[in-house]
Amino acid sequence: MNQQSPLSIGILGTGHIGKTLARKLAAAGHSVKVANSRGPETIDADTLETGAVPVKAEQAVSDVDIVILSVPLIRIPEIAPLILRLPPEVIVADTSNYYPHRDRKIDAIEGGQVESQWVEEQLGRPVIKAWNAIGSGSFAAKGKPAGAESRIAIPVAGDNSAHRELIMKLVSDTGFDAYDAGSLADSWRQQPGSPVYCTDLHYNEIAAALASAEASRLATRRDLAAAIFHERAGDSTTNPDADFGVKVSRLLFM
Repeated sequence: MNQQSPLSIGILGTGHIGKTLARKLAAAGHSVKVANSRGPETIDADTLETGAVPVKAEQAVSDVDIVILSVPLIRIPEIAPLILRLPPEVIVADTSNYYPHRDRKIDAIEGGQVESQWVEEQLGRPVIKAWNAIGSGSFAAKGKPAGAESRIAIPVAGDNSAHRELIMKLVSDTGFDAYDAGSLADSWRQQPGSPVYCTDLHYNEIAAALASAEASRLATRRDLAAAIFHERAGDSTTNPDADFGVKVSRLLFM
């Protein structure tokens, strides 16, 4: 059980990251509701086995402290009406990443807009960027208790320091050290292609990795990695094996 008071959390999305979030946050003692686009009856039993409750999307964002968006970035505008109804005190966390082969080209992001600032514009409210910079395999299998040796760290960015701090505590509840990565404007440093992205770094390695990110090189590196994973898997939706994914990401991004 976590040391803070349990929170009520709604998760939209049951893909690779959303599923693990539901499992880990429920296991940590939080009250978790989870929804996908196909209906609660389609949510896998293993997503729910630690206590998360399957609901419709409208229910997932009702009477909660935090909403976590774990959907493809291109679907953010579709769920914006749900998010607009939230009370202002509800924290919204964004786990999404932009992949043009999946999301179609978004001119603003192609032009250099920070991905989560684009998400904020679509939603009409602030977000905290978290859980985007770890591969799904590592996220599911490599979590450790707080204080454990060689615990992997995850950067968290956002403009409200209190909200950022609370999401950082939830990152720890999911088995990873949280690194305060500052403002949302700087969250481009944790986007795909950056040195912290899917490279499974430890806390004391994050600062240097964020500082060494080069905005002009992110898209090229991101697309190279996507092409390698596509060739290995034979499709564009299967995530790579955790260790293989980390090796490729370290080779290309660092």
